[in-house]
Amino acid sequence: MRYVLANEKLVVAGRIWKGFPLLLNTGGHPIEPAQSFLWDLIASNGRVSSPKSWESYGWALYDFFAFVFANGLDWQQPGSPGMPSALEAYRDWSKGTVGLANTTINNRLRVVVRFYQWALEKGLIDGLPFELVSIQTCRQPGFLAHVDATSGKVKSPSILLKQQVQSIKILTKEQVKVCYEALPNLTHRLMFSLMLRTGLRQIECRTWPEKPGYVFDPSRRKDLRSNQKIRLSLDPRDMEIKNSKPRSIDMPYELMEELDTYSVRHRQMRERNHRNGGKFPTLFLTEHGAPYTKAALTAIFAVLSKRVGFHVTAHMLRHTYATFLLWSLRKSTTFEGEPLLYVRDRMGHSDVTTTATYLHLINSLEGHLVLAHEDEIDQLFAGGRP
Repeated sequence: MRYVLANEKLVVAGRIWKGFPLLLNTGGHPIEPAQSFLWDLIASNGRVSSPKSWESYGWALYDFFAFVFANGLDWQQPGSPGMPSALEAYRDWSKGTVGLANTTINNRLRVVVRFYQWALEKGLIDGLPFELVSIQTCRQPGFLAHVDATSGKVKSPSILLKQQVQSIKILTKEQVKVCYEALPNLTHRLMFSLMLRTGLRQIECRTWPEKPGYVFDPSRRKDLRSNQKIRLSLDPRDMEIKNSKPRSIDMPYELMEELDTYSVRHRQMRERNHRNGGKFPTLFLTEHGAPYTKAALTAIFAVLSKRVGFHVTAHMLRHTYATFLLWSLRKSTTFEGEPLLYVRDRMGHSDVTTTATYLHLINSLEGHLVLAHEDEIDQLFAGGRP
């Protein structure tokens, strides 16, 4: 069994399905009915529009069926008395043998659960290998909470593992300084600064375009002045953005100066290192002149964690930005907007309740762990070094 992502040659009904997940047997034929489910799920569901989501759905289904085939199990049959079903066996193997986190396992199980529900609708199975049980959620009340008769209860598949709410981890001012000084590579330091000071996701940083509107000399703009924040519009046609959702961010003036200097001087040298003379639209290039992959960025932070002696990830920089920004806006006497909504828009959250998790974090932190103002982050980078 093989799992591949289609290239631009996969065309169905006039549309190119590059990145579509394909589950193939050794003969190169699709694994059914898994492949048909993916077509129904992705092609007919307008909300599943991101190739990144396609890849996640495809991988979850591949992982399940690869386990089923490797162990000679029948996914259509319920478990014998006293024996687990194929789905239960897969869950227990993922937890006990592979050692995956409950969150990861549940994310994959939810895809397989949708497959089983689809299979039941299609008459491929007689019943579901799990029950739907009522659970109490801890979600924040929404705008229509006064007409919500569910009392926060939802139906959840019994196959799912219990999950603890993951606490948000941020870096202190001292940790930011230590991390920055432990990055000897200029490109790595600039990517670190960009994520920390604008709240970019790692994929947004990796695919940051080297083009006007994203990289320029701010001193040439008559409408800009030193020490101000520059409003930039992020367009999914130019870079990778989660859910292809445009948004705007505010970038420090001096950080834009650094990006422009990097583009003119350092990037050109790296671009010349590409063995095939390749040209790429991204600003940040590796020493070999190629764009950074997710694995490459993860490796950078793994090495950084060993150097500094504490755990640090790219996403922690995003959390740090949001937490300190929300804190500073709530304390500000000059900011006239709603801090929570402002941070929501900068982060690109679909729901303000997601942003509110940073509010709870601020309320639970001790005073010495929280910066007094966002400007302290900017001061760490004054002159190019903390």
